[in-house]
Parts: sequence; structure tokens; C-alpha cells
Amino acid sequence: MATSIVRQSLFRAVAKPSMLRASAPGLMLAQRRFVQTESMTPAENISYLNSQRQHRPNSPHATIYQPQLTWYLSILNRITGVALSGPLYVAAMAYLLHPVIPAIDSAHLISIVQDLPTWLKGSIKLALAVPFTFHSFNGLRHLGWDVGKALTIKGVYTTGYAVLAATAVSSIYLAFFV
Repeated sequence: MATSIVRQSLFRAVAKPSMLRASAPGLMLAQRRFVQTESMTPAENISYLNSQRQHRPNSPHATIYQPQLTWYLSILNRITGVALSGPLYVAAMAYLLHPVIPAIDSAHLISIVQDLPTWLKGSIKLALAVPFTFHSFNGLRHLGWDVGKALTIKGVYTTGYAVLAATAVSSIYLAFFV
């Protein structure tokens, strides 16, 4: 009896006729909706969403920002990762095809490379050395960041230029002196 009196007085204190309504006596109060909805078919829903997307403003694009070293090194790290993994997968698949195509083995590949002109061998080695050394040195840079080293703006730029210098020197050495 006492709980029903408390409920009624709480209902009178909280409920305002314009904002709240009771769905049934003694149940929780629900807020009245001021937005009217209509049901749509899935096709209508998709066309409505597409029309909304056409009028949505574009977010700022990369062309309005000043290019920075960090952008270029991040993009190059991703590109060199793909450039290294692509030939690795192709070479692995070629060796898997060795039973079908017996000419794909180490001895034949070495004789093919041996017959190439020196300038072409150096160019191929340089094309392989640049992504390998850059990705390796930039990976070491990221490992340094993981342990909390060189995280200031000056440190990020210093290590970025160090990665580029180490890539240039080691790539030239690997391509033409090894």
C-alpha cells in the first residue's frame, strides 16, 4: 500500500503531460517522440542514403596540407613492404613449380644472371637493395620508437634523415661493391 502511494506521488512529480506518458499504469515512463518516421523498402533506403552522401561535404584532402618528411617515409615504408613481399611470393611460387618446369632451379637462375651485362646486374641489384635497406632501417627506427627513443619532433626528423642517408649509402654499396 505504501509503495503504491510512493509510485503515484513520484508519477505526479516527474510526469509532465507534454513530455512523458505512461504506457500502462505502474510501468516505466517513456519520452514522447517529436520526430515522425516512415518505413522504407531496402532499395528506397539505399537510394536515400546515396542522395545524402552526394550532398555531404568532402573532408580536407592531402593537397591542402604541407608535405612533410614523416608522410613520405610512412608511404615509402608501405610501398617498400609491398615491393619486397611481391617478389618473395613470386619466387616461392616459382620454386613450387619446379617439378612442372624443371628449368626453374638455382643452377639455371645463376647461369642466367651470370650472362647478364654488368650494368644490368648492378641496376637490378640496386632496384632490390633500395627497398630492402630502406624497409630494414625504417623498421629499426620504428623499433626505437617502440622503446620510447627519438619521439620528439627533432628526433623523428633526425632519425628520418638518418634512415634516408643509411639507405643511400648501403644500397649503393650492396649494388655495386658486393
